[in-house]
Amino acid sequence: MDNTNWTSVSHFVLLGISTYPEEQLPLFLLFLFMYAINISGNLAIITLIVSTPRLHTPMYIFLSNLALTDICFTSTTVPKMLQNIFSSTKAISYMGCLAQTYFFICFAAMENFLLAVMAYDRYVAICHPFCYHVTLTRRLCMWMVAGCHVLSHLHALLHTLLMGQLIFCANNRIPHFFCDLYPLMKISCTSTHLNTLMIHTEGVIAINGALVFIIASYACIISAVHRIPSAKGKWRAFSTCGSHLAAVAIFYGTLTWVYFRPLSSYSVTKSRIVTVMYTVITPTLNPFIYSLRNGDVKGAFRKWMNRLQASFFR
Repeated sequence: MDNTNWTSVSHFVLLGISTYPEEQLPLFLLFLFMYAINISGNLAIITLIVSTPRLHTPMYIFLSNLALTDICFTSTTVPKMLQNIFSSTKAISYMGCLAQTYFFICFAAMENFLLAVMAYDRYVAICHPFCYHVTLTRRLCMWMVAGCHVLSHLHALLHTLLMGQLIFCANNRIPHFFCDLYPLMKISCTSTHLNTLMIHTEGVIAINGALVFIIASYACIISAVHRIPSAKGKWRAFSTCGSHLAAVAIFYGTLTWVYFRPLSSYSVTKSRIVTVMYTVITPTLNPFIYSLRNGDVKGAFRKWMNRLQASFFR
């Protein structure tokens, strides 16, 4: 039988996080609240950076792109999940499922690559401060962001095309709140060896390659900071990296735990909880991580609020 492009499944059923009726309303309100915080917080960061000339620097160019990626990343999964909580069918079309898989992988990879270029930004700022504006020009920043987009789309296209080759014979019930790779592979009735191989090779190179780059950048940063004579100078240098390190730890910790292990040891129940961490909670926390520890962002926010109050009471 030719199984390359054929599927008997026209749609999938997303079972969601919980099947207990009494938990549906609390889950809906919780995720709606987090989604609203995510959108408003990241939009506020983008607006601040765009409207404040002194924030038009490489660090904030990358941060605004990260905030936009967080909005898109969460919007790929959460609205459909909220809709399905009170839906009687909880259905998503076959093509809709592949599209969700594509954009989910794309924006996850985009976040991965942006965190890597942000680490490079911190490396240049701390290890070569006098060459910072010469090295990280606006033109180079635009090329780096464009490169992140291209690599992300190619990465997503590869895994989505491979997913499109799988056959789903009868079981179309996905015990997850979105069309993730491993839950889809679990219900396929054909071999997923090539899909798993690509996750553990190309996926490891793309994700762990960026992580290795981040670790190498911070190794150089730590070495440079140790040469700073004053404790105050060391603290100031490290404080500029604290928010980035927090985002890196949460994102890569959860991502590695879910995907980079054998499919046979994958537990849908446990992974659902961890997946919520990097698909919903991390993008929601990022605006607070980057604003609460950043004097420039807090100063710009205060000025922005003062201007709004002045125009309101005028």
